[in-house]
Amino acid sequence: MATQVTAQRRFPFLRIAIALQTLTIFLQAVSAGLLLTASYGETLHSAGARVMYGASMLYVLAAVLAWKPGGGPLAPVWHASGFLVPASVQVVLGIAHVPSVHLPLGVLMFGLSVLALVRR
Repeated sequence: MATQVTAQRRFPFLRIAIALQTLTIFLQAVSAGLLLTASYGETLHSAGARVMYGASMLYVLAAVLAWKPGGGPLAPVWHASGFLVPASVQVVLGIAHVPSVHLPLGVLMFGLSVLALVRR
């Protein structure tokens, strides 16, 4: 427990990156609602997808920086890298217009991101 608290104090960039990722996924849900109701919803959702993917890559970068030069644990690198897989699938499914898988995967990604945020 003490090492986890120490890791939180030593690597705030990792926690900020996870929080940013969680926020962007939440904003994607909001823009998905706008997609159905407003004319600018598609543009907003498309731009948000790029920002969300960038936030996922930032999470990987933060995890690597916390691990390698920072002397932190390797587990966050695996979690962040593993999160890029559903994020990539999500982008492909969104472009292909497959909402039957795209929407549940988005909900799962939000839940996993919140879980990662709470655990860090």
